[in-house]
Amino acid sequence: MHAQTHHLSFLLRRWRGALCALLCASLLAGCKGLPSLEDRKESHALPPQVAATTDLGRAVAPELAAHPGLAGIYPLSDPHVAFAARMDLIRSAQRTLDIQYYIWRDDLTGTLLLEQIHEAADRGVRVRLLLDDLGIASALDPTLAALDSHPNIEVRLFNPFVVRSPKFLGFVTDFSRANRRMHNKSLTADATATILGGRNIGDEYFDATDGVVFADLDVLAVGPAAADVSHDFDRYWASASAYPVERILPHESVDELAGLERKAQAIEQDPAAVAYQEALRGSRVVQNLLDHKLTLDWAKTEMISDDPAKALNNAPPEALIGHQLREMMGQPTQSLDLISPYFVPASTGTQYLSGLAAQGVDVRVLTNALEATDVTPVHSGYMKRRVELLKNGVHLYELRRVPGVAYKKEQSPGPFGSSGSSLHAKTFVADSKRVFVGSFNFDPRSAHLNTELGLVIDSPDLATRVDSKFLALLPKVAYAVHLDENGKLYWIERNGGTEIRHDTEPNTTWYGRLGVWILSIMPIESLL
Repeated sequence: MHAQTHHLSFLLRRWRGALCALLCASLLAGCKGLPSLEDRKESHALPPQVAATTDLGRAVAPELAAHPGLAGIYPLSDPHVAFAARMDLIRSAQRTLDIQYYIWRDDLTGTLLLEQIHEAADRGVRVRLLLDDLGIASALDPTLAALDSHPNIEVRLFNPFVVRSPKFLGFVTDFSRANRRMHNKSLTADATATILGGRNIGDEYFDATDGVVFADLDVLAVGPAAADVSHDFDRYWASASAYPVERILPHESVDELAGLERKAQAIEQDPAAVAYQEALRGSRVVQNLLDHKLTLDWAKTEMISDDPAKALNNAPPEALIGHQLREMMGQPTQSLDLISPYFVPASTGTQYLSGLAAQGVDVRVLTNALEATDVTPVHSGYMKRRVELLKNGVHLYELRRVPGVAYKKEQSPGPFGSSGSSLHAKTFVADSKRVFVGSFNFDPRSAHLNTELGLVIDSPDLATRVDSKFLALLPKVAYAVHLDENGKLYWIERNGGTEIRHDTEPNTTWYGRLGVWILSIMPIESLL
């Protein structure tokens, strides 16, 4: 026994030394800093006169002429429709694809979309792919490097990590920069049609998994909104945080893309993928657009986004999305419906919402219940503000982890188009007139740390439809949070005609609640 203990001790010392050597080497690599951006290739969005000659440009031209100055909007709430629309929009591109995302998974949907991008490039489409580096797994590095070797594809990483694995070491060497991320999500074809909203690229966003599925909302936009998103993409593409992947990752031959093609083919033949692709059949959003059969909501639409310099803590306050959102949405006078998965109002937001309620505005907030959230620390920032919000007249609802919602998904313009078990949509509706759809969460991280993107749509029709679905579905999918006469929280769950009262956070354990409470008293709110 003594000999075994001695041997174990020797091995532990060896492993400890190796680990320390690895950590030191990684830290030294991280300290090297990022490469120079000198002589970085310049490129720009497709000019309007050229965009107008594409199939997409010709398809939307008559409607644009009939609705001068307005954008055509089509909500994408159902996850299958949202995925199919992305695949079809990439297929429809003839000149350019500009794609910007926070998370891109190396999974079924992520692989199929990458292969679709590869095929677009093979037929001559110029592709610019801008990904936040925190949101991609190191396993994708060789694929991204191979895509970048294609003559028609350029890949850039936003705020990249020099040490590729484990990336968390970048937070050790350069926390202030690494903690700021690009949260924008958009996919634009021929500077004419764009899809943007809350969804990242991954199976959980498109109902292609047996695990957690996110209830989310995107919009397909054509016209001025798409042109604005294209020009905003140019800002990020040329920003001081966008690094050509060739300067960050080891070179890979374009021939390695044969591996991506084989992987996509293997996925397509997998029984689960066959079933998923069967579920996509019948979704013809983009084809209907090309055939002049898609009914669009034509409305004045303003794109808002952060100055990319925010990622370097170098953007003026008026260039931040929070300031633009207040300017564009205006001051609600009747109602404000706020849907945010990561709702952390902090003191400023709590005062703002409480002030609206005090002025007679009906303020309703839907966020994730503790049982449904995928980011537990964020719930700690929300829970500490609940009592004050409720006391001041704000109505709070928390999404349950529900197995499904009983209605036809394709008919819903709201964020409940899936059998989602966790909320991910970021949508505000003011006075049933104006709608915000985008990536912005009502939290300090969106306001001060991450860059964000969205559309403010001035459409009473769309706002009313989103509102009506929101109000009709709340009893089916959410707990209503209340205060009793002693100022203690309780939750009401409605199940048909039955009401169930919960005096603690529903469907949670005591130790889970304790852990969140401990987080709530820690000074981390500004990071959430």
